Amino acid sequence: MKRSRFAPTLGAAAVAAAFGLAGLSTAQAQETFRIGVVSFLSGQAAESFGIPAVNGAKLLVEAFNNGAAPAPYDKKGFGGMTVEAIYVDEAGGATKQVQELKNLYDRENVDVVVGYVSSGDCLAVAPVAEEMKRFLILYDCGTPRIFEERDYEYVFRTAAHATMDNVALGRYLKAKNVKVDSINYINQDYAWGHDSLKDFQLTMEQLYPNAKTGQDLRPKFGAGQYGTEISALLQKPASITHSSLWGGDLQALMLQSAPRGLMKRSQVVLSAGDHVLPGLGDKMPDGVILGARGAYGLMSPDTPLNRWWFSEYEKKYNVYPVQAPYRMAQALLGLKLVAEKAIAANGGKKPSPEQLAAALKGFEWESPAGKIQMVNGKGHQAIQPTAIGRTQYNKEKKRVDIVDIVRFPAECVNPPADMKAEDWIKAGFKGAKC
Repeated sequence: MKRSRFAPTLGAAAVAAAFGLAGLSTAQAQETFRIGVVSFLSGQAAESFGIPAVNGAKLLVEAFNNGAAPAPYDKKGFGGMTVEAIYVDEAGGATKQVQELKNLYDRENVDVVVGYVSSGDCLAVAPVAEEMKRFLILYDCGTPRIFEERDYEYVFRTAAHATMDNVALGRYLKAKNVKVDSINYINQDYAWGHDSLKDFQLTMEQLYPNAKTGQDLRPKFGAGQYGTEISALLQKPASITHSSLWGGDLQALMLQSAPRGLMKRSQVVLSAGDHVLPGLGDKMPDGVILGARGAYGLMSPDTPLNRWWFSEYEKKYNVYPVQAPYRMAQALLGLKLVAEKAIAANGGKKPSPEQLAAALKGFEWESPAGKIQMVNGKGHQAIQPTAIGRTQYNKEKKRVDIVDIVRFPAECVNPPADMKAEDWIKAGFKGAKC
Protein backbone atom coordinates (compact mmCIF):
# COMPACT_ATOMS: atom_id res chain seq x y z
CA MET A 1 0.00 0.00 0.00
CA LYS A 2 1.26 3.48 -0.82
CA ARG A 3 2.21 5.65 2.12
CA SER A 4 3.63 9.14 2.30
CA ARG A 5 4.04 11.65 5.09
CA PHE A 6 3.75 15.40 5.30
CA ALA A 7 5.06 17.56 8.13
CA PRO A 8 7.45 20.50 8.23
CA THR A 9 10.93 19.76 9.57
CA LEU A 10 11.54 22.38 12.24
CA GLY A 11 13.74 22.14 15.30
CA ALA A 12 12.12 22.26 18.73
CA ALA A 13 13.17 25.85 19.35
CA ALA A 14 11.95 26.93 15.93
CA VAL A 15 8.63 25.19 16.46
CA ALA A 16 8.20 26.86 19.85
CA ALA A 17 8.99 30.26 18.42
CA ALA A 18 6.86 29.82 15.31
CA PHE A 19 3.83 28.63 17.25
CA GLY A 20 4.22 31.08 20.16
CA LEU A 21 4.70 28.24 22.63
CA ALA A 22 7.29 29.83 24.92
CA GLY A 23 5.31 28.71 27.93
CA LEU A 24 5.24 25.07 26.86
CA SER A 25 7.88 22.47 27.51
CA THR A 26 10.16 21.35 24.69
CA ALA A 27 8.40 17.98 24.67
CA GLN A 28 5.04 19.65 24.15
CA ALA A 29 6.41 21.88 21.41
CA GLN A 30 7.81 18.85 19.57
CA GLU A 31 4.62 16.82 19.90
CA THR A 32 2.74 16.17 16.68
CA PHE A 33 -0.88 15.39 15.97
CA ARG A 34 -0.84 12.48 13.56
CA ILE A 35 -3.59 11.87 10.99
CA GLY A 36 -3.96 8.80 8.84
CA VAL A 37 -5.57 9.89 5.56
CA VAL A 38 -7.05 7.07 3.46
CA SER A 39 -8.33 7.50 -0.09
CA PHE A 40 -7.83 5.93 -3.49
CA LEU A 41 -4.34 6.61 -4.82
CA SER A 42 -4.55 3.95 -7.53
CA GLY A 43 -7.26 2.26 -9.56
CA GLN A 44 -10.32 3.56 -11.34
CA ALA A 45 -11.36 5.85 -8.47
CA ALA A 46 -8.00 7.58 -8.06
CA GLU A 47 -7.91 10.17 -10.83
CA SER A 48 -11.26 11.82 -10.29
CA PHE A 49 -11.77 11.12 -6.61
CA GLY A 50 -8.98 9.78 -4.43
CA ILE A 51 -6.07 11.92 -5.59
CA PRO A 52 -8.07 15.20 -5.58
CA ALA A 53 -9.18 14.39 -2.01
CA VAL A 54 -5.59 13.76 -0.90
CA ASN A 55 -4.47 16.93 -2.67
CA GLY A 56 -7.04 18.82 -0.63
CA ALA A 57 -5.69 17.25 2.55
CA LYS A 58 -2.10 18.20 1.68
CA LEU A 59 -3.12 21.78 0.99
CA LEU A 60 -4.90 22.08 4.33
CA VAL A 61 -2.20 20.39 6.40
CA GLU A 62 0.30 22.86 4.99
CA ALA A 63 -2.05 25.78 5.65
CA PHE A 64 -2.72 24.61 9.22
CA ASN A 65 0.97 24.27 10.04
CA ASN A 66 1.71 27.70 8.57
CA GLY A 67 -1.26 29.38 10.21
CA ALA A 68 -2.42 30.39 6.74
CA ALA A 69 -6.08 29.36 6.82
CA PRO A 70 -8.83 31.95 7.48
CA ALA A 71 -10.30 32.43 10.96
CA PRO A 72 -11.37 30.48 12.94
CA TYR A 73 -8.89 28.04 11.36
CA ASP A 74 -5.91 30.40 11.50
CA LYS A 75 -4.12 29.11 14.62
CA LYS A 76 -0.96 27.23 13.73
CA GLY A 77 -1.14 23.45 13.88
CA PHE A 78 -3.65 21.81 16.19
CA GLY A 79 -3.46 23.65 19.50
CA GLY A 80 0.27 24.26 18.99
CA MET A 81 0.93 20.73 17.79
CA THR A 82 2.40 20.27 14.32
CA VAL A 83 0.06 18.25 12.10
CA GLU A 84 1.59 15.21 10.43
CA ALA A 85 -0.39 13.30 7.81
CA ILE A 86 0.27 9.75 6.64
CA TYR A 87 -1.40 8.92 3.32
CA VAL A 88 -2.62 5.41 2.55
CA ASP A 89 -4.09 3.98 -0.64
CA GLU A 90 -7.66 2.73 -0.26
CA ALA A 91 -7.36 0.31 -3.18
CA GLY A 92 -7.39 -3.40 -2.45
CA GLY A 93 -10.78 -4.14 -0.93
CA ALA A 94 -12.37 -4.16 2.51
CA THR A 95 -10.27 -6.94 4.06
CA LYS A 96 -7.06 -5.13 3.17
CA GLN A 97 -8.41 -1.84 4.48
CA VAL A 98 -9.19 -3.37 7.86
CA GLN A 99 -5.55 -4.41 8.17
CA GLU A 100 -4.35 -1.00 7.01
CA LEU A 101 -6.56 0.66 9.61
CA LYS A 102 -5.04 -1.48 12.35
CA ASN A 103 -1.56 -0.65 11.06
CA LEU A 104 -2.27 3.07 11.18
CA TYR A 105 -3.39 2.88 14.79
CA ASP A 106 -0.91 0.31 16.12
CA ARG A 107 2.24 0.87 14.03
CA GLU A 108 1.96 4.47 12.92
CA ASN A 109 0.36 5.61 16.19
CA VAL A 110 -2.00 8.02 14.50
CA ASP A 111 -4.40 10.02 16.65
CA VAL A 112 -7.20 9.78 14.10
CA VAL A 113 -7.91 8.13 10.77
CA VAL A 114 -9.78 10.28 8.23
CA GLY A 115 -10.82 8.34 5.20
CA TYR A 116 -12.77 6.00 2.97
CA VAL A 117 -14.69 6.58 -0.21
CA SER A 118 -16.12 3.11 -0.70
CA SER A 119 -19.27 2.26 1.24
CA GLY A 120 -18.05 -1.32 1.51
CA ASP A 121 -14.81 -0.15 3.12
CA CYS A 122 -16.67 2.08 5.58
CA LEU A 123 -18.94 -0.76 6.63
CA ALA A 124 -15.86 -2.92 7.22
CA VAL A 125 -13.59 -0.52 9.11
CA ALA A 126 -16.13 1.24 11.35
CA PRO A 127 -16.76 -1.72 13.69
CA VAL A 128 -13.01 -2.39 13.90
CA ALA A 129 -12.17 1.16 14.97
CA GLU A 130 -14.97 0.96 17.55
CA GLU A 131 -13.63 -2.32 18.92
CA MET A 132 -10.14 -0.82 19.15
CA LYS A 133 -11.60 2.31 20.81
CA ARG A 134 -9.81 4.57 18.33
CA PHE A 135 -11.06 7.81 16.78
CA LEU A 136 -12.27 7.44 13.17
CA ILE A 137 -13.75 10.06 10.82
CA LEU A 138 -15.43 8.80 7.67
CA TYR A 139 -15.05 11.72 5.28
CA ASP A 140 -17.17 10.32 2.46
CA CYS A 141 -18.85 6.93 1.68
CA GLY A 142 -22.55 7.20 0.99
CA THR A 143 -24.41 4.32 2.59
CA PRO A 144 -26.92 5.37 5.30
CA ARG A 145 -26.39 2.01 6.98
CA ILE A 146 -23.32 3.07 9.00
CA PHE A 147 -25.26 4.79 11.78
CA GLU A 148 -28.67 3.29 11.08
CA GLU A 149 -27.62 -0.27 11.83
CA ARG A 150 -25.67 0.35 15.06
CA ASP A 151 -24.46 3.00 17.47
CA TYR A 152 -20.85 4.13 17.79
CA GLU A 153 -18.79 6.04 20.31
CA TYR A 154 -15.57 6.54 18.36
CA VAL A 155 -16.79 6.64 14.74
CA PHE A 156 -18.16 9.72 12.95
CA ARG A 157 -19.07 10.76 9.40
CA THR A 158 -18.59 14.47 8.67
CA ALA A 159 -20.62 14.50 5.45
CA ALA A 160 -24.22 13.68 4.63
CA HIS A 161 -25.02 10.20 3.33
CA ALA A 162 -26.46 9.34 -0.06
CA THR A 163 -30.12 9.81 0.85
CA MET A 164 -29.58 13.56 0.52
CA ASP A 165 -28.27 13.15 -3.02
CA ASN A 166 -31.22 11.19 -4.32
CA VAL A 167 -33.94 13.11 -2.49
CA ALA A 168 -32.46 16.33 -3.88
CA LEU A 169 -32.45 14.87 -7.41
CA GLY A 170 -36.15 14.04 -7.13
CA ARG A 171 -36.97 17.46 -5.69
CA TYR A 172 -35.02 19.12 -8.50
CA LEU A 173 -37.00 17.25 -11.16
CA LYS A 174 -40.23 18.35 -9.48
CA ALA A 175 -39.07 21.96 -9.07
CA LYS A 176 -38.18 22.14 -12.76
CA ASN A 177 -41.41 20.47 -13.87
CA VAL A 178 -39.60 17.63 -15.62
CA LYS A 179 -42.12 15.12 -16.96
CA VAL A 180 -41.33 11.61 -15.75
CA ASP A 181 -43.39 8.70 -17.04
CA SER A 182 -40.73 6.01 -16.85
CA ILE A 183 -37.33 5.50 -15.23
CA ASN A 184 -34.33 3.39 -16.21
CA TYR A 185 -31.56 2.64 -13.72
CA ILE A 186 -27.88 1.79 -13.96
CA ASN A 187 -26.18 1.49 -10.57
CA GLN A 188 -23.22 -0.51 -9.29
CA ASP A 189 -23.83 -3.89 -7.68
CA TYR A 190 -22.62 -3.13 -4.15
CA ALA A 191 -23.72 -1.16 -1.08
CA TRP A 192 -23.42 2.33 -2.58
CA GLY A 193 -25.30 1.43 -5.76
CA HIS A 194 -28.00 -0.53 -3.91
CA ASP A 195 -28.64 2.25 -1.38
CA SER A 196 -28.67 4.98 -4.04
CA LEU A 197 -31.09 3.00 -6.18
CA LYS A 198 -33.43 2.37 -3.26
CA ASP A 199 -33.43 5.99 -2.09
CA PHE A 200 -34.16 7.36 -5.56
CA GLN A 201 -36.89 4.79 -6.24
CA LEU A 202 -38.60 5.57 -2.94
CA THR A 203 -38.28 9.31 -3.57
CA MET A 204 -39.82 9.00 -7.02
CA GLU A 205 -42.68 6.92 -5.62
CA GLN A 206 -43.51 9.92 -3.44
CA LEU A 207 -42.98 12.66 -6.03
CA TYR A 208 -43.93 10.82 -9.24
CA PRO A 209 -46.20 7.97 -8.10
CA ASN A 210 -47.31 7.11 -11.65
CA ALA A 211 -43.81 6.71 -13.10
CA LYS A 212 -42.97 3.16 -14.20
CA THR A 213 -39.67 1.37 -13.65
CA GLY A 214 -38.00 0.15 -16.82
CA GLN A 215 -34.46 -1.26 -16.92
CA ASP A 216 -32.74 -1.97 -13.58
CA LEU A 217 -29.11 -2.59 -14.53
CA ARG A 218 -26.46 -3.39 -11.91
CA PRO A 219 -22.95 -3.73 -13.35
CA LYS A 220 -20.05 -4.66 -11.11
CA PHE A 221 -17.90 -1.96 -9.53
CA GLY A 222 -15.00 -1.27 -11.87
CA ALA A 223 -16.67 -2.91 -14.89
CA GLY A 224 -15.43 -0.19 -17.24
CA GLN A 225 -17.23 -1.47 -20.34
CA TYR A 226 -20.96 -0.71 -20.66
CA GLY A 227 -21.84 -1.58 -24.23
CA THR A 228 -24.43 -4.17 -23.22
CA GLU A 229 -26.03 -1.87 -20.66
CA ILE A 230 -26.14 1.08 -23.07
CA SER A 231 -27.81 -1.10 -25.68
CA ALA A 232 -30.45 -2.11 -23.14
CA LEU A 233 -31.08 1.52 -22.18
CA LEU A 234 -31.42 2.53 -25.83
CA GLN A 235 -33.65 -0.41 -26.71
CA LYS A 236 -36.26 0.74 -24.20
CA PRO A 237 -35.52 4.42 -23.44
CA ALA A 238 -37.22 5.97 -20.42
CA SER A 239 -38.11 9.56 -19.54
CA ILE A 240 -35.09 9.65 -17.25
CA THR A 241 -32.09 7.42 -16.65
CA HIS A 242 -30.78 7.43 -13.09
CA SER A 243 -27.21 6.49 -12.18
CA SER A 244 -25.01 6.69 -9.11
CA LEU A 245 -21.89 5.50 -10.93
CA TRP A 246 -18.77 7.41 -9.96
CA GLY A 247 -15.05 7.71 -10.68
CA GLY A 248 -13.66 5.90 -13.69
CA ASP A 249 -16.89 3.95 -14.08
CA LEU A 250 -18.89 7.13 -14.57
CA GLN A 251 -16.31 8.56 -16.95
CA ALA A 252 -16.49 5.38 -19.00
CA LEU A 253 -20.29 5.40 -19.06
CA MET A 254 -20.38 9.00 -20.29
CA LEU A 255 -17.71 8.45 -22.94
CA GLN A 256 -19.39 5.30 -24.23
CA SER A 257 -23.02 6.42 -24.10
CA ALA A 258 -22.82 9.98 -25.46
CA PRO A 259 -21.72 9.00 -29.01
CA ARG A 260 -24.57 6.48 -29.12
CA GLY A 261 -27.12 9.18 -28.33
CA LEU A 262 -28.35 8.07 -24.91
CA MET A 263 -28.64 11.66 -23.63
CA LYS A 264 -30.79 12.58 -26.65
CA ARG A 265 -33.28 9.82 -25.93
CA SER A 266 -33.45 10.04 -22.13
CA GLN A 267 -32.83 12.70 -19.50
CA VAL A 268 -29.78 11.42 -17.62
CA VAL A 269 -29.65 12.23 -13.88
CA LEU A 270 -26.51 11.56 -11.84
CA SER A 271 -26.54 11.60 -8.06
CA ALA A 272 -22.79 12.17 -7.71
CA GLY A 273 -21.54 13.35 -11.07
CA ASP A 274 -19.64 16.63 -10.73
CA HIS A 275 -16.22 15.10 -10.03
CA VAL A 276 -15.81 13.77 -13.59
CA LEU A 277 -16.45 17.13 -15.28
CA PRO A 278 -12.85 18.45 -15.25
CA GLY A 279 -11.58 15.24 -16.81
CA LEU A 280 -14.31 14.84 -19.42
CA GLY A 281 -14.38 18.46 -20.57
CA ASP A 282 -16.22 18.85 -23.87
CA LYS A 283 -16.89 15.10 -23.94
CA MET A 284 -19.56 15.66 -21.27
CA PRO A 285 -22.95 16.27 -22.96
CA ASP A 286 -24.95 19.39 -22.17
CA GLY A 287 -28.14 19.11 -20.16
CA VAL A 288 -27.21 16.24 -17.84
CA ILE A 289 -28.75 16.83 -14.41
CA LEU A 290 -26.32 16.09 -11.64
CA GLY A 291 -25.44 16.55 -8.00
CA ALA A 292 -22.11 16.86 -6.22
CA ARG A 293 -23.09 15.19 -2.90
CA GLY A 294 -23.16 18.67 -1.38
CA ALA A 295 -22.91 22.32 -2.40
CA TYR A 296 -19.48 21.71 -3.86
CA GLY A 297 -17.30 22.90 -6.73
CA LEU A 298 -19.16 25.07 -9.21
CA MET A 299 -22.29 24.82 -7.04
CA SER A 300 -20.59 25.97 -3.84
CA PRO A 301 -21.72 29.13 -1.96
CA ASP A 302 -20.07 32.51 -2.32
CA THR A 303 -18.51 32.95 1.12
CA PRO A 304 -15.08 34.23 2.24
CA LEU A 305 -14.07 30.74 3.43
CA ASN A 306 -15.11 29.12 0.17
CA ARG A 307 -13.43 31.80 -1.95
CA TRP A 308 -10.18 31.15 -0.08
CA TRP A 309 -10.46 27.37 -0.40
CA PHE A 310 -11.53 27.37 -4.06
CA SER A 311 -8.81 29.85 -5.03
CA GLU A 312 -6.01 28.14 -3.11
CA TYR A 313 -6.86 24.71 -4.50
CA GLU A 314 -7.19 25.97 -8.07
CA LYS A 315 -3.92 27.90 -7.78
CA LYS A 316 -2.00 24.93 -6.38
CA TYR A 317 -3.35 22.19 -8.66
CA ASN A 318 -4.47 24.12 -11.76
CA VAL A 319 -8.00 22.71 -11.52
CA TYR A 320 -10.98 23.70 -9.43
CA PRO A 321 -11.97 21.50 -6.45
CA VAL A 322 -14.92 19.12 -6.83
CA GLN A 323 -16.75 16.95 -4.33
CA ALA A 324 -13.90 14.78 -3.02
CA PRO A 325 -11.58 17.59 -1.90
CA TYR A 326 -14.57 19.51 -0.52
CA ARG A 327 -15.54 16.54 1.62
CA MET A 328 -11.98 16.11 2.78
CA ALA A 329 -11.81 19.82 3.61
CA GLN A 330 -14.94 19.81 5.75
CA ALA A 331 -13.64 16.77 7.64
CA LEU A 332 -10.25 18.32 8.37
CA LEU A 333 -11.63 21.76 9.21
CA GLY A 334 -14.04 20.19 11.68
CA LEU A 335 -11.25 18.01 13.07
CA LYS A 336 -9.05 21.06 13.65
CA LEU A 337 -11.71 22.82 15.70
CA VAL A 338 -12.64 19.81 17.82
CA ALA A 339 -8.99 18.85 18.35
CA GLU A 340 -8.24 22.34 19.62
CA LYS A 341 -11.37 22.24 21.76
CA ALA A 342 -10.27 18.93 23.28
CA ILE A 343 -6.63 20.05 23.69
CA ALA A 344 -7.74 23.17 25.57
CA ALA A 345 -10.01 21.11 27.82
CA ASN A 346 -7.09 18.75 28.47
CA GLY A 347 -4.75 21.47 29.72
CA GLY A 348 -2.87 21.81 26.44
CA LYS A 349 -2.03 18.12 26.26
CA LYS A 350 -2.91 15.75 23.47
CA PRO A 351 -6.46 14.48 24.03
CA SER A 352 -7.50 10.85 24.20
CA PRO A 353 -9.79 9.22 21.61
CA GLU A 354 -12.62 9.56 24.13
CA GLN A 355 -12.00 13.30 24.52
CA LEU A 356 -11.83 13.82 20.75
CA ALA A 357 -15.05 11.88 20.27
CA ALA A 358 -16.81 13.88 22.98
CA ALA A 359 -15.74 17.13 21.30
CA LEU A 360 -17.05 16.11 17.86
CA LYS A 361 -20.36 14.62 19.04
CA GLY A 362 -23.17 17.04 18.15
CA PHE A 363 -20.67 19.68 16.94
CA GLU A 364 -21.26 22.10 14.06
CA TRP A 365 -18.90 24.25 12.02
CA GLU A 366 -18.66 26.31 8.86
CA SER A 367 -17.13 24.65 5.81
CA PRO A 368 -16.55 25.92 2.26
CA ALA A 369 -19.84 24.20 1.38
CA GLY A 370 -21.86 25.69 4.22
CA LYS A 371 -22.72 24.63 7.75
CA ILE A 372 -21.96 21.05 8.79
CA GLN A 373 -24.13 19.78 11.67
CA MET A 374 -23.49 16.53 13.52
CA VAL A 375 -27.12 15.95 14.44
CA ASN A 376 -28.02 12.49 13.14
CA GLY A 377 -26.71 9.14 14.33
CA LYS A 378 -26.89 10.39 17.92
CA GLY A 379 -24.50 13.20 17.08
CA HIS A 380 -22.16 11.12 14.91
CA GLN A 381 -23.65 11.70 11.44
CA ALA A 382 -23.57 15.04 9.61
CA ILE A 383 -26.26 16.79 7.63
CA GLN A 384 -25.53 19.62 5.21
CA PRO A 385 -27.09 21.70 2.41
CA THR A 386 -26.77 20.59 -1.20
CA ALA A 387 -27.42 21.73 -4.77
CA ILE A 388 -28.39 20.24 -8.14
CA GLY A 389 -27.86 21.68 -11.62
CA ARG A 390 -27.38 20.96 -15.34
CA THR A 391 -24.21 20.67 -17.40
CA GLN A 392 -23.36 23.25 -20.06
CA TYR A 393 -20.01 23.45 -21.82
CA ASN A 394 -18.35 26.89 -21.68
CA LYS A 395 -16.21 27.31 -24.81
CA GLU A 396 -14.62 30.51 -23.54
CA LYS A 397 -13.41 28.96 -20.28
CA LYS A 398 -12.96 25.52 -21.88
CA ARG A 399 -14.76 23.76 -19.06
CA VAL A 400 -18.15 22.33 -18.20
CA ASP A 401 -20.21 24.80 -16.22
CA ILE A 402 -23.20 23.93 -14.05
CA VAL A 403 -26.27 26.05 -14.72
CA ASP A 404 -29.91 26.20 -13.66
CA ILE A 405 -28.85 25.43 -10.08
CA VAL A 406 -31.36 24.82 -7.29
CA ARG A 407 -30.16 24.83 -3.67
CA PHE A 408 -31.70 22.76 -0.89
CA PRO A 409 -31.27 23.37 2.85
CA ALA A 410 -30.03 20.49 4.95
CA GLU A 411 -33.39 20.00 6.70
CA CYS A 412 -35.15 19.62 3.33
CA VAL A 413 -33.15 16.69 1.98
CA ASN A 414 -31.78 14.89 5.05
CA PRO A 415 -33.86 12.69 7.36
CA PRO A 416 -34.48 13.95 10.90
CA ALA A 417 -32.46 12.52 13.76
CA ASP A 418 -35.25 10.24 14.96
CA MET A 419 -35.99 8.49 11.65
CA LYS A 420 -34.14 6.13 9.35
CA ALA A 421 -33.76 7.38 5.79
CA GLU A 422 -36.03 4.75 4.24
CA ASP A 423 -38.80 5.31 6.77
CA TRP A 424 -38.56 9.07 6.33
CA ILE A 425 -38.98 8.91 2.57
CA LYS A 426 -41.85 6.42 2.83
CA ALA A 427 -43.55 8.78 5.29
CA GLY A 428 -43.54 11.51 2.66
CA PHE A 429 -40.41 13.32 3.99
CA LYS A 430 -42.03 13.94 7.36
CA GLY A 431 -40.89 17.20 8.94
CA ALA A 432 -38.86 18.34 5.91
CA LYS A 433 -38.19 22.08 5.85
CA CYS A 434 -37.75 23.20 2.26
